[in-house]
Amino acid sequence: MNIISSTPEILWKSKSFLGESPIWVKEHKSIYFVDIKKKKILKYNINTKQKKTYEINKEIGFISHIKKNIFVLGLKNELRILDLINKKKIKSIPIEKDLKFNRINDGKTDHSGNLWFGTIDNREMNVKNGSLYCLEKNLNLIKVDTGYFTTNGPAFISKTLLYHTDTRKKIIYKIKINNKKKILKKKIFIKFKKKTGSPDGMTVDRYLNLWVCFYRGACIKVFNKNGEKKHQIDFMAKNITNCIFGGTKNKELFITSAIKGLDKRQLSKNNYDGSLFRVKTNIEGSKIKKFAMKL
Repeated sequence: MNIISSTPEILWKSKSFLGESPIWVKEHKSIYFVDIKKKKILKYNINTKQKKTYEINKEIGFISHIKKNIFVLGLKNELRILDLINKKKIKSIPIEKDLKFNRINDGKTDHSGNLWFGTIDNREMNVKNGSLYCLEKNLNLIKVDTGYFTTNGPAFISKTLLYHTDTRKKIIYKIKINNKKKILKKKIFIKFKKKTGSPDGMTVDRYLNLWVCFYRGACIKVFNKNGEKKHQIDFMAKNITNCIFGGTKNKELFITSAIKGLDKRQLSKNNYDGSLFRVKTNIEGSKIKKFAMKL
């Protein structure tokens, strides 16, 4: 099937320093996303166009929905389950307290409602302190993989296959796991050249095409299961960080971006960096499950 996409539309000039982790919450008719460095969660209602911002006391790598106003937040050295409206903390799970410079980065749920996330060295030094984790529905935490510079993704093909990225290495891996989350096989799916920018957040459509955002690449590229490029969406912003399908028919792509690393000249050239974008497509996205823990 040929992929058709609209010109990117700016929904919110949020000027996110490091926008990330867009999620579609159908019952709220809203996109939620985070600004990692500004310690904020941002909400955009696609029906009313209402915008809301929630302040958090730590850097926040991702947000995932559980039910109603309850979310799980990936913070520095902590997974926090929180009612976003009354700020009631329901659960806190410590992560890598022995690695004081690490923080949680990107995270998503798999086909069974388990939560996957990665960690990185927050100093962004050339050290492989990042790991990939899975938090199961019963809150059992599993360290799945180690030795990453900058974890990003993941994106899920099936219950046993996923993509995961090391952004600094410019590599997307294809990983096969068993039902205990043990890696059976890990191989390079695509390794990108320097001039293309760096692969960042990503998502999968119902045909299992992989939609990859490119930091410093000003685009999203779409690859089929063989790693062949099938489509490209160009943006009027340099740092495209992450994307998710949503909207009434799950055919709209919502995209975050960042101003991090851009100088005054680059920022004055256009004022779209750090915005939340929407692209309409003819492709339905893979359904994203909520984190399926019982409350």
